[in-house]
Amino acid sequence: MLILKNARVLDAEHERDDGRYSVVIDGDTIREVTREPVEASGAQVIDVGGKTLMPGLIDCHVHVIASVAHLGNNSRLPNTFAVLRAVPILAGMLNRGFTSVRDAGGADYALSRAIEEDVIAGPRLFVAGKALSQTGGHGDFRERFDNSDPDPCGCSRNLGAIGRVVDGVDAMRKAVREEMRAGAHHIKIMASGGVASPTDPIGNLQFSVDEVKAAVEEAASHQTYVMAHAYTPKAIARVVKLGVRTIEHGNLIDEEAADVMAEHGAFAVPTLVVYDAMNRVGAQIGISALSLEKNEAVRVQGLKALELLHERGVKMGLGTDLLGEMHEYQSDELSIRADIVGSFEAIRQATAVGADILNMQGKLGVIAAGAYADLLVVDGDPLKDIRVLTGQGERISGVMKNGAWVREKLL
Repeated sequence: MLILKNARVLDAEHERDDGRYSVVIDGDTIREVTREPVEASGAQVIDVGGKTLMPGLIDCHVHVIASVAHLGNNSRLPNTFAVLRAVPILAGMLNRGFTSVRDAGGADYALSRAIEEDVIAGPRLFVAGKALSQTGGHGDFRERFDNSDPDPCGCSRNLGAIGRVVDGVDAMRKAVREEMRAGAHHIKIMASGGVASPTDPIGNLQFSVDEVKAAVEEAASHQTYVMAHAYTPKAIARVVKLGVRTIEHGNLIDEEAADVMAEHGAFAVPTLVVYDAMNRVGAQIGISALSLEKNEAVRVQGLKALELLHERGVKMGLGTDLLGEMHEYQSDELSIRADIVGSFEAIRQATAVGADILNMQGKLGVIAAGAYADLLVVDGDPLKDIRVLTGQGERISGVMKNGAWVREKLL
């Protein structure tokens, strides 16, 4: 048993609470959070000296196997390379204080189990398997003059492949069933054009109504949900009305589509840092001029979308969507959001709302009895300066996952 005493607790239920708490940890679970003195025979007691104790952060949109900045080129990596390159990406996320992440296409159940069984270090990993794309959609990375089979010999099953091409209602049902059989926690579909794919303008609608309905129905049959890549108001409102639970990116959303999301209780997962990072380093790392042009078109609109979604009461989780060398900018999503919605709201999105998206309410994203002991000890007050959580975790003195220290700099 471990007792962390003299801690200033910061979570969705403790915004301006300057009291000093003791948090009792038993195994991988928080047993008690109290302001009363605590004594337990044989327990290890650590005085955190009034530092901020907060839940581990949750990133609801990552691609942990995307070690190459050109999204489609990851599918060309041999599986061994894809896995080995994912290992430092996962370790980096954990060291930045992200103790849970939701993969939006690529990572598989085996990688999730490897983390769970401590084969490799990383956050709790919730996977979609392969993202599902129509022919010519956001997951089809063939150039216009390439008329080859989009998935020769089943190459989309390579670990580095972000997605797979699916056309038709029956094929959609089978694809969802295959991903669920293989251990997916949720399903990802591409519902509009995207930045990184070569032949689909962002304004495109993707998948038919019946195909989307089939994905939603099959996911629900497996007691889970569908997340959808979508940028435009029409694409967003369309799939939310069809039962999609989370909208990824959503940069071009308008008031009407935001109201549809709020009405249906759908979540938004903006990924603002990826556009910022692409704008800064995209050209140097080989991102095409066409993709950079599309990126700039949505970058500024994404900031406006965040403000609009917040005003309309749409629930938002934190996402990053970073690729290749850009993974190091992950924590900057917090400061980008804090500048628009405030530090507390940015933290709430990265903790309690993220847990809600993962269907892990009360288990993740909070400091409360019964929750997993995924905790950060922060040297500073994130409400006064959110940047104590950015960088590579330099101001995070302790990172705990499942009741065990990942690292403890001061303790």
